[in-house]
Amino acid sequence: MTTLLNRDSQAWRDIGGLDTAEEIAQQPALWRELSQRLNGERAALAAFLGDCLRNPAQRVILTGAGSSAYVGEIVADELNAASAAQVRAVATTSLLTHPELYLEADAPTLLVSFARSGNSPESLAAVDLVRATVRDARFLNITCNAEGQLARQGAADSKVFNLLMPAASCDRGFAMTSSFTCMLLAALSTLSGASGEDRLLQLADLGEQALQQWAAPVSVLAAQPVQRVVYLGSGPLEALAKEAALKILELTGGRVLAMANTALGFRHGPKSALNRDSLVVLFRSSKALARQYEKDLLQELQREQIAGRCVTVGRDADIGVAAPAWPDAWLAPLWLLMAQQYALHQSAALRLRPDNPFADGTVNRVVQGVTIYRHDEF
Repeated sequence: MTTLLNRDSQAWRDIGGLDTAEEIAQQPALWRELSQRLNGERAALAAFLGDCLRNPAQRVILTGAGSSAYVGEIVADELNAASAAQVRAVATTSLLTHPELYLEADAPTLLVSFARSGNSPESLAAVDLVRATVRDARFLNITCNAEGQLARQGAADSKVFNLLMPAASCDRGFAMTSSFTCMLLAALSTLSGASGEDRLLQLADLGEQALQQWAAPVSVLAAQPVQRVVYLGSGPLEALAKEAALKILELTGGRVLAMANTALGFRHGPKSALNRDSLVVLFRSSKALARQYEKDLLQELQREQIAGRCVTVGRDADIGVAAPAWPDAWLAPLWLLMAQQYALHQSAALRLRPDNPFADGTVNRVVQGVTIYRHDEF
């Protein structure tokens, strides 16, 4: 019998969690496949982008909803620092309600859409909005579904480039796992100017090592009942903390409450949420300055004993691997492997079906119930 994340595959199947377990475990293999795919697309993508990333007047908006929005938040500052263009992350859920804050008719704009299915009503509406508002607009769709509406509607448009992720990254399970890390790494590899393909291969090796080493301790950690989980991260890892917290909320059907913050921001009120039934998970930054602030907070929490347990994840952490001192955005997918597993095991411990924890349909894999309104009618 195949062992998968510290449980045999048949057991995952029996509790309705096999898809999610497989999709977490397959990520290193997908990162290798992504490296090859991006290498094959590099010349075509470079031709599409031209010199836009070297143009100080160029606006690049990284967009998506939910987890896809967090992809943009993790990579935005890294991409902005590497580019002359103005790069920012704006969720589709903000772009649609307040377009006047983010769009200008005469400002050249590249909309980078992150989309697992490519069928989210907000994703499709954001593209329509930018087309209608910005004269010189182009669109880079980083998506996992070649058959999604987002990819299909741009297939024959010279102002659109569809950058497709490995097919297996279009998660079958409810929660975004392999789709998230593939889209994140694709954005960094293609838009940051770094040697992305080499880093992807190194991350894949580290990911396999991490999955093997962390399976047992993360399973044990998740077996301990908690009411609240707090994820903390500095810089780009703040958005990673948001994604990790969302995984808990999704896969436990909201039965375990989760929140995210920064190490410094946590003292400014959110710390009051801690009790003895709380778990604090801190993603350690690779930056020395951030690590010192994180160390101070950890010592404070350990001294006060107001949380049930505090765990660190990252380089030189309680749960970690010997990763290179890369920027935090590049290491985020690696640390996310811990949070994904933890949420999966919590879901199983609560006797939910992790592949579909919302059997009543109150929350769906592709969001439903959204009415899109024309921005020029208000």
